[in-house]
Order: sequence, then structure tokens, then C-alpha cells
Amino acid sequence: MRIALFPFLLACAPLAAAADPAQGRKLVEEKKCEACHDSKVMGDAKAVYLRKDRRVTSFEKLKAQVALCNSELNLQLFPDEEEHIVAYLDQAYYRFNSSRSISK
Repeated sequence: MRIALFPFLLACAPLAAAADPAQGRKLVEEKKCEACHDSKVMGDAKAVYLRKDRRVTSFEKLKAQVALCNSELNLQLFPDEEEHIVAYLDQAYYRFNSSRSISK
């Protein structure tokens, strides 16, 4: 019976929405990401994104860092919410992904 339901569930599942930077910004505010960053840089929380020796040097590393923060800090973000945050951070600070889809 489960096997018969699987194709039906796939057909009924909504299409994955594109990552939304505005939604990502709201999530960053809700989860108080910058408060955590503030304690790390002892000042402007946004400096963590802009410093010259930053860990995030590619789009893939940005996705991995957001996933790591989610896991380590138990933020309980869903994968689509992580993608929204990645889209926001990329648009606001990194600009790695100007020509491709966020969800790839």
C-alpha cells in the first residue's frame, strides 16, 4: 500500500519555491544570527561577512556554513529556510550566485 501512495504523494507535492532573500532576512532577524556574530567579532555583527579572512569564499561554502550554524546551534531550520538565508546573505554580502539558481 505504501508503494502505491508514493507516486500520488509526489504528484501532489508542491513545487519547490525559489529561495527568497526577503524571507531569509526575516529568518536571520528571527533567529538572532547577528547577535551571535556580534559576540564573535566584538562589534559590528555584519563584519563577520565582510572580513578579509572570512571562511566563506564560495557559494558552496556559504551553504555549508549556514547548514553548520543550523546544526550546531539547533536553530531548527528546514532546508528551504536555509536556502532563503543563503539567498539573503549572498545577495546582501557575498554576491557569489548572481547567475545561477540558489537551490542547485
